[in-house]
Amino acid sequence: MIEEHAQVVALENSDVWVETQRRTACGQCAANKGCGTATLARVLGNKRSRVRTLNPQATQVAVGDEVIIGINEQALVRGSLAVYTVPLLLLFVFGFLGQLLTVQLLIVNPDVLPIVLGLSGLLLGFVWVRRFTQGIANDVRYQPVLLRRVGIALQRIVES
Repeated sequence: MIEEHAQVVALENSDVWVETQRRTACGQCAANKGCGTATLARVLGNKRSRVRTLNPQATQVAVGDEVIIGINEQALVRGSLAVYTVPLLLLFVFGFLGQLLTVQLLIVNPDVLPIVLGLSGLLLGFVWVRRFTQGIANDVRYQPVLLRRVGIALQRIVES
């Protein structure tokens, strides 16, 4: 389970809306100052992301509470592969098919058909990703979940 700190911003039925701080890994890198990612992060600033999380344990939280949310590693990897790999794969496959058709049909300008088919494949990949994300939108395996409130462990230690 990949965990992240968040702050509760709204409660809606059994769902909890939280905001997380977007961070880069620049704090752990030795090339912190000379890296383009660090510069870009400083220019764009740290933005917050609003996320709907499930609350399967019915943890009592209120707006403003600090919480820990988590998502299954396999779900993150599968989702990332689907979103990034499928459009690129279709771009290359359709571009390759365009190249083969150009050779077979002896087209005068050999660049047009591979480009058009490649972009068509990329567009088809984006359409597939949209349908995939709509299909998993309510799949519990792909949703972040509320794990615990921050400070409960400290409170238990103090009470002991």
